[in-house]
Amino acid sequence: MTPRIPITRPYFDRSEEEAIARVIRSGWVTQGEMVEAFERRVADYVGAPYGVATSSCTTALHLALRLSGVGEGDEVIVPSLSYIATANPILYQKATPVFADVDLETYNLDPLKAEERITKRTKAIVVVHQLGLSADLDAFLDLARRYGLLLIQDAACALGAEYKGRKIGGIGDLACVSFHPRKIITTGEGGMLLTCDKATSDKARMLRSHGASVSDLVRHRAQRVLFEKYEEVGYNYRMTDIQAAMGLAQMQKLQEILDKRRMLAGRYNELLKALPWIVPPREPVYATHTYQSYCIRVADNCPVARDEIMARMLEFGIATRAGCMAIHREASYRALAEGSKLPVTEKVADTTLLIPLFPSMSTGMQDEVVGRLGEILGTC
Repeated sequence: MTPRIPITRPYFDRSEEEAIARVIRSGWVTQGEMVEAFERRVADYVGAPYGVATSSCTTALHLALRLSGVGEGDEVIVPSLSYIATANPILYQKATPVFADVDLETYNLDPLKAEERITKRTKAIVVVHQLGLSADLDAFLDLARRYGLLLIQDAACALGAEYKGRKIGGIGDLACVSFHPRKIITTGEGGMLLTCDKATSDKARMLRSHGASVSDLVRHRAQRVLFEKYEEVGYNYRMTDIQAAMGLAQMQKLQEILDKRRMLAGRYNELLKALPWIVPPREPVYATHTYQSYCIRVADNCPVARDEIMARMLEFGIATRAGCMAIHREASYRALAEGSKLPVTEKVADTTLLIPLFPSMSTGMQDEVVGRLGEILGTC
C-alpha cells in the first residue's frame, strides 16, 4: 500500500520549475555556469573555500579518498552504522574498511572505539554526521593529528548542521554532502566535495570529468580553440546545469526548510514524552541537528518489537523505515568484518526506526503519527 503519511517528501514550489526551464531554454544543459554558481553558493554557505559538485555524495566520497592517497593495503576506519555507500568507496580504492562502534546516545562514531582500531596500516578515518547530527569533531581532529591520519567527513545528511556554532562542511579538510531526494535539499541526485585546499579542488574537478585537463566551462568560455589532455584515468562524476539550477532554487529555501524541520522535531520531542517506551533523538550541547530524519529507538524490554511497530504503522497508512543499517552484516562485507565486535551498532540497527518528518508536514499528521504509536505501545 502507498502510505498516506510518507517518511519525507522534497520541498518544492514553482521556483525549481522556472530555474530548470531557464536552463533548458538557454540550450546549455551540461556542466557549466549553473554548476559553478551552485558550488560557490554551497561553499559560501558552509564557510568552505572550495566546493566541487558531483553526481552523488558517494562519488564525492570516492574522490575524497582518491585525493587523500588511500589505496591498496591501506585501512580506513569507518562506522558500520551508516548507509552502505559510506563504505563502498573504500573498496573502490582497494583499501580495507575497518568498522568501529558508535555512541549509543548520538549514534555517531565513538572516538575511543575508533582509536582502538588504529593500526600501522590505518590511513584515514571516515566520520559520519549521522542523520544530520554532527559528530564530536574536535575529538576526531585531535585523533587524526596525533596519529597522522586523514579525516574525511560523510556529511550526506548534514547540510545546515553545526558543530560549536560552525557549519559542517566548513570545518576540516574534506567533507561530502548529498542532494539526494531524501536529503535537506535536493537536485534530484547529486553531491558535493567541500575542501579548504585549492589543489585538491582543482584535481577533483579534473577527475570528475574523465580526467580532462580542460573543463567544458573553460572550453566554452575560451576565445581560442583549446584541446584537452587526459593524463590520469578519471570518472564521469559530473553534475549537470539542470540539477544545479534546481539546487540554487532549493538553497533559497534552505533556512526555511531547516527551521521547519527543527520546529517539527521539537514538537515530536514534546509529544513523545507521553510514550516512555520511545527514546527520542538526542542533541548534544555542541551540535545543531538538521533532523534530516527523525530517528526513535524502542527502549529495552518493550514487549512490542521494532519490526512489529513498523508493520502496524504501515497498516495505519504511516510510512516508517529501519533507522540505520549495520554494514558489517551485509553479505558483501561479512568476510571483511569477521571478528568485529560492534554491540552498540547492532543494538541501534535492531531497535531504531525513522518516523515521518518533512517541511510540509502538518501538526495534525504529527499528532496522528504519535497517536498511532501510542495505540501500538498501549499493550506495553
